[in-house]
Amino acid sequence: MSRYQKFVVALLAFLQFTVILDFMTLSPLGAVLMPALGITPSEFGLVVSVYAFSAGISGFLAAGFADRFDRKKFLLFFYCGFVLGTLLCGMATSYQVLLAARMVTGVFGGVIGSIVFAITTDLFPFEMRGRVMGFVQTAFAASQVLGIPAGLFFSNLWGWHAPFIMIVAVSSVVGVVIVIWLRPIDAHLHLKGSRIGPMGHLRATVTKGRYLQAFATTALLSTGGFMLMPFGSAYTVHNLGIGIEKLPLLYLVTGGFTIFTGPLVGRAADRFGKFRTFVFGTSVTILMVLIYTHLGRTPLPLLIAINAVLFVGIFSRMVPSQALLSAIPSPDTRGSFMSVSSSVQQISGGFASAIAGLVVVEGPGGVLLHFDKIGYIIVGTSLVTVVMMSRIHRLVPERAAPAVPAAPVSAPR
Repeated sequence: MSRYQKFVVALLAFLQFTVILDFMTLSPLGAVLMPALGITPSEFGLVVSVYAFSAGISGFLAAGFADRFDRKKFLLFFYCGFVLGTLLCGMATSYQVLLAARMVTGVFGGVIGSIVFAITTDLFPFEMRGRVMGFVQTAFAASQVLGIPAGLFFSNLWGWHAPFIMIVAVSSVVGVVIVIWLRPIDAHLHLKGSRIGPMGHLRATVTKGRYLQAFATTALLSTGGFMLMPFGSAYTVHNLGIGIEKLPLLYLVTGGFTIFTGPLVGRAADRFGKFRTFVFGTSVTILMVLIYTHLGRTPLPLLIAINAVLFVGIFSRMVPSQALLSAIPSPDTRGSFMSVSSSVQQISGGFASAIAGLVVVEGPGGVLLHFDKIGYIIVGTSLVTVVMMSRIHRLVPERAAPAVPAAPVSAPR
């Protein structure tokens, strides 16, 4: 990569880190936040889920406009809204204000991921996207390693508002960097599709057969994580017998391992083939999910090892699938495609969490019952996604796909 390409990858990864951190910070703060605002567990659950649903609706509505603006300006608009929503969270003094603030944050933050992937697809050729996606996706692991422990530390020190104020401060710096050093990304505006009206542009995106196939695949791909993550802490403490004080260590080691494996998975996808890497990741994920959801009392070192291998499988599915799906849309509908795809991912994830909540039952002492059934559901959907991704792979052979002509890749001035 050139110096400017490396700068763009680092910027997008750090930007994703701030957005994911905002999303993931709320759940660990529940034990502090609920008594502070006097809210019930069901009300807290609504505060968490309203982000996903508002993000899904926003992504769909933004799709008609996603290819009508310079992607840099489009990114800045939604990033500013995200920072504002996070600031409102940090200033909230009641349940109603916090709920509204999370809705605002979801409306803006939920679209940012799709813009990031549209920029990635615009600026990097197909044969490099595995590496780029691998680096950008390390933001998820970094939020576990750096964000969650830091958020808990600052909340214990200055109250539950502090993590959100911290995110606002960091995000503001990222926004300034985008304004000064990120170049305009507007080559798609010179293509024919950019002159279609917003509704026509959205209609053209959601009615294409291969696009619908990609959206259906995205919906199934997101079910596994959204089924496991909401109950991960409770399952670890009550079923596996790991003390709650040891959870930060579990997150730290697992996330640190993932930070290093993410880029390696991206390189493997580019070198050995994205679909082959996806099949490998699915095989590892199925095996580790079956092991994880059937565990009894487990020593911490063994659980760390199981989680680390599980995340290798998850990343080996996530990175190559996104690289393959990025080659489906034509350049003039790329932003719209990514927005709808992000919307589908958020909404399907919300439904997956709701379904998991219906399957899992809390037993005596907080033990989660029927957690193994969640594993079987994930295995079933994973097998179906292999079939669906094979069809996507036939639409996108393992060769370089044309990218939108980008700005020269010299160092930022």
